[in-house]
Amino acid sequence: MSASRHILITGASSGIGFQAAVRLLRAGHRLTLPCRDGVRAASTARRIATEAGAAEAGTGPEPQVLVCDLADLESVNRCAEELLRRGEPIDTLVLNAGLQYTGAPEPRRSAQGYELTIAVNHLAHQLLAQRLLPLLQAGREPRVVVTASEVHDPASAGGRVGKPAGLGDLGGLRQGAGFTMVDGVSPFDADKAYKDSKLCNLLFARRLQQQLRELGLEQGRTWPVIAWSPGLVIPRTDGGFFRYSRRHNEIGQRLFALVARDLLRLTESVEQAGALLAALAADPAHASGGFHYWSNRVLGPGRRRFEAVEPSVEARDDGLAAALWAISEELVGLN
Repeated sequence: MSASRHILITGASSGIGFQAAVRLLRAGHRLTLPCRDGVRAASTARRIATEAGAAEAGTGPEPQVLVCDLADLESVNRCAEELLRRGEPIDTLVLNAGLQYTGAPEPRRSAQGYELTIAVNHLAHQLLAQRLLPLLQAGREPRVVVTASEVHDPASAGGRVGKPAGLGDLGGLRQGAGFTMVDGVSPFDADKAYKDSKLCNLLFARRLQQQLRELGLEQGRTWPVIAWSPGLVIPRTDGGFFRYSRRHNEIGQRLFALVARDLLRLTESVEQAGALLAALAADPAHASGGFHYWSNRVLGPGRRRFEAVEPSVEARDDGLAAALWAISEELVGLN
């Protein structure tokens, strides 16, 4: 077993994040889990400890939880302030939470008026990561893990379905509150908004690793910043795949799930995806510095291979990554 690490995970109340947290707690790691509200936080800590067997066996403390609503930048700032006040170094920061409301005809908004998918999946995570850099800097062999998706790549199987990801010149994001799509040109499309947010995740991760190197925050160490795609994960329970889009074409979505998961066997189980995330967060095999992108690729029905690959051409655009970072800093109040 690898040495115990202090690991902060967003999105641990359900799905992949929950499964990863169970495995990490069971392996003896210390967890901090930001959750949307106090009730959810208490429930999440209790369920993870119970599932991991920690509560019954007395193998360790329950996860630490605190309130952090990613749809509200003020809440993210309060969460960061509390963590900085506590001053406990963070060894691994896992930016895993994600929101998708496929099929919605109109954009939803964050507390600050930003389109909700980009606000939660990208802007809140950039704010949290930048605020917590001092704690990461103090961590032992620190690393950052960002949950992205293959749909960021228009050439991938998932990326070819519907409108492709593409950020243009970030014209929408430059407008600030009230933007509809990041590119400022496309009409609202909830599925494309999700794909765009995953492209933002890749660009953010690459730029973060560059910033760590350029700003000399590594203190002689080379930090790994790892982005990854879990593949198509459709839980049978937990509401995961349909959690934010049940009111929009639920029958079609459930039919898609039946075909992709049960007939074609192209999906990954939430348990296995959680195991992959846990390994990225704590396994010494993933401690090498630099930027890495891992994808859980489909080889055929029921066959997958988890391997390091190149992200899309747009995700490797350093100029776009730098522009996205700078505009996002301004939007979240870090400029």
